[in-house]
Amino acid sequence: MNVLVTGGCGFIGSALVRNLLRQTDWTVVNIDCLTYAGHVESLEEGLEHPRHHLIRKHIADREAMDAAFAEFQPMAVMHLAAESHVDRSLTGPAEFIHTNILGTYTLLEAARSHFGKLDAAGKAKFRFLHVSTDEVFGALGPTGQFTEETRYDPHSPYSASKASADHLARAWHHSYGLPVLVTNCSNNYGPFQFPEKLIPVVIRKALAEQPIPVYAKGENVRDWLHVDDHVSALLRVLNAGQIGETYAIGGRAEVRNIDLVQVICEVLDELRPRSSGTKHAELISFVSDRPGHDFRYAIDCSKIERELGWKQSVTFREGMRSTVEWYLANQTWVEAVLKP
Repeated sequence: MNVLVTGGCGFIGSALVRNLLRQTDWTVVNIDCLTYAGHVESLEEGLEHPRHHLIRKHIADREAMDAAFAEFQPMAVMHLAAESHVDRSLTGPAEFIHTNILGTYTLLEAARSHFGKLDAAGKAKFRFLHVSTDEVFGALGPTGQFTEETRYDPHSPYSASKASADHLARAWHHSYGLPVLVTNCSNNYGPFQFPEKLIPVVIRKALAEQPIPVYAKGENVRDWLHVDDHVSALLRVLNAGQIGETYAIGGRAEVRNIDLVQVICEVLDELRPRSSGTKHAELISFVSDRPGHDFRYAIDCSKIERELGWKQSVTFREGMRSTVEWYLANQTWVEAVLKP
């Protein structure tokens, strides 16, 4: 079938596109306006693949969205396009409102128009999968986990815009009958992540023999999910999820930021020792905390495990080592995407 993927040149989106082209016979319609965080290089062989069609348009462009639906007649939408960096949302929230809220609204309306023109068999098959984040739930204390029933409590312009998009997606299901599925995931990591996020930043700074910045004392906790595991979960939800339901996707890998950085440093000590003979961890530098920095995130992914049979396949230690190895072997990609 034809599947429309938004944000397919971003970190998670490109992992999804690569998987779809390698593991299925589906045709992928990739809509990405190629902001600073979207790069065709991340698609690897997918860029020239005969079943891959790249449309360089913004999801808030209704005319372009209508044209894409009309031309390709997709039976599924996997909506991953978003502005996603918390720090950037604090200094420039407008883009987050435009893409994450207005863009999602525009895409939902285009999908609703398309859905309304399908015959009964097409309506029964069509799905709209809205991909979101655990940051919409706010912060946890020392105990407990987010579930599909957790109350929304976003604390940054980024998380507030994603929360708004979640509510829109559910409203289009309840109000108009659009067959919507929603997922909320924990922190992703793995190959091709834009080098503004924590893990690639640590690797870059360490290799450059520069201070490795860690907010506050590094005690904030995140649940880490390998991007390939996330992609497998998204496909399971698309294929087997119950319409109107939400599925929380986590890595069952809660780690303090400082411990995460220490693990990366240990792997680098082994794979790329410093010429001075000292440990990479000596480069760690604690910096002032960012505003509204949530203390702890953790996801209870029992529902997707129980109802859809999904389970993580990459352990935290294995995934972190393979991620460091990938960045060491792909410095040309890092340099290319960082060029203005």
